[in-house]
Amino acid sequence: MKRNRLLPSSKQANIFSKKPRFNKRSHLLALSLLTFAGIFITTIVLATSQPADTSFESKIIDLPNLSAEMQAMSSKSNLAGKKDELAAVSPSETPELPTASAIKPAEKKDNELAAIEQQAIDELQAPAESYDPSVSPSTTQNITSNSDLNWVEETVKSGDNLSLIFQRIGLGATDTHNIAQAGKGVEPLLNLRPGQVLRFGFDNNQDSKTLQHLQLQLSPIQTLNVKLTAEGYKTNLVTREVEKRQTNTSGSIESSLFEAGIAAHLSHKLVMELAYVFGWDIDFALDLRQGDNFTVVYEEDYLDGDKIADGNILAAEFTNHGNTYRAIRYTDDSGASHYYTPNGDSMRKTFNRTPVHFSRISSKFNPNRKHPILKTSRPHQGVDYAAPIGTPILATGDGKVDFVGNKGGYGRTVILSHTGKYTTLYAHMSKFKKGVNRGSRVQQGDVIGYLGMSGLATGPHLHYEFRINGVHRNPLTVALPKAEPIPKKYRNAFEQQSRPLLAQLNNISKTRLAFNDN
Repeated sequence: MKRNRLLPSSKQANIFSKKPRFNKRSHLLALSLLTFAGIFITTIVLATSQPADTSFESKIIDLPNLSAEMQAMSSKSNLAGKKDELAAVSPSETPELPTASAIKPAEKKDNELAAIEQQAIDELQAPAESYDPSVSPSTTQNITSNSDLNWVEETVKSGDNLSLIFQRIGLGATDTHNIAQAGKGVEPLLNLRPGQVLRFGFDNNQDSKTLQHLQLQLSPIQTLNVKLTAEGYKTNLVTREVEKRQTNTSGSIESSLFEAGIAAHLSHKLVMELAYVFGWDIDFALDLRQGDNFTVVYEEDYLDGDKIADGNILAAEFTNHGNTYRAIRYTDDSGASHYYTPNGDSMRKTFNRTPVHFSRISSKFNPNRKHPILKTSRPHQGVDYAAPIGTPILATGDGKVDFVGNKGGYGRTVILSHTGKYTTLYAHMSKFKKGVNRGSRVQQGDVIGYLGMSGLATGPHLHYEFRINGVHRNPLTVALPKAEPIPKKYRNAFEQQSRPLLAQLNNISKTRLAFNDN
């Protein structure tokens, strides 16, 4: 037999093969027949068995305070827009059993319709008061109570900012921008400090992560709240009311006011305030003597039964060199607080005696002093206060900056002018306080610079001069002008307030004297 040269040898063999051949179409046809047979058998079985109630018609539930008509309206409004309209039926009606042709939707569609019906029933079972047609669904989701929120806490770390913290908890740049634009009170969120704790409240009922509430505790009594409203994020500063308790203590000077104050259980804040109150009459760097004593009546702030801070000094007494000084705190209608003597004279003088707290005098006012560096006779027309480098230097009176800069042997110097004829000079500074420039105004007690040893100085100290009409005066002994007494319109109120405080000071003094005698 002649071989067919147009076909490969393998295909030529198939031409004469007697084995049946099956191609892809045959396989697909067989699978299709089997599939249709399975569907037909399943349909017959379902049609002849007891069918489940798959009716998706909503039923009216008998709820208190809600009429049947209202329930039917709610059911229609919640199920509108579906392919088959759902109609409300009365409880007495028996739902029709579905036929075999009705059970054709896929199982996924059945589950979706069942979920829709369950949601409609849940909404009908909610209290009638929660229904408010005027509130849109999106607004209702954004305004939630604290009990519905999932709270997450995040502690501020070194180098953190609001954007980095938002990224860590899954919020984006848009959320950061929206919070930053919340209003004036949002500044603390833009200046976070390590150790602060941020609390984020997210809505539990939403699939998307939406920030509903943000809290930042600024202090034990103040908390910044940022809440999502219909108009966007709004800030609110919540201040808790603290309980004020009055107490008192007494102390005796052994070496310094600071050590005596700590021994009498006064905080650093109260010791500084005590020095401020009597600083116009007593030079705490020079005038203190062993045996001097003090009594302080002050407030303490309590929150939830625990002390959180010291309050203000209400009344105080200080005995120095046998002279007793008393001060009473009074706050006027404008909210300004000042200290006055029992007679109503201001404790505050136009000038403080010393520009540096808790220092020692290393050199006094001396017109015939020999200069320690130049070794020549040169008048020392001021007072030197020795203290560590960086100690704050305070303006001794209200005034204007006449000079700030380097001034020969004085080094870094600030000169202030006060009410025309008075000027004060502060020399040998290590640096100036930021914002102190020529022409700027300062108030008594403001920090104007920091102690150093610039210029001709053998050690860290402040050189302080006091001048009247250009003439140097001894800052330790010069008569200082007094401030204005308490206004006449506050005189009666001041006397009523000071009477029980003065009586308390008298009782404490008697008790201390009796204790010392024993």
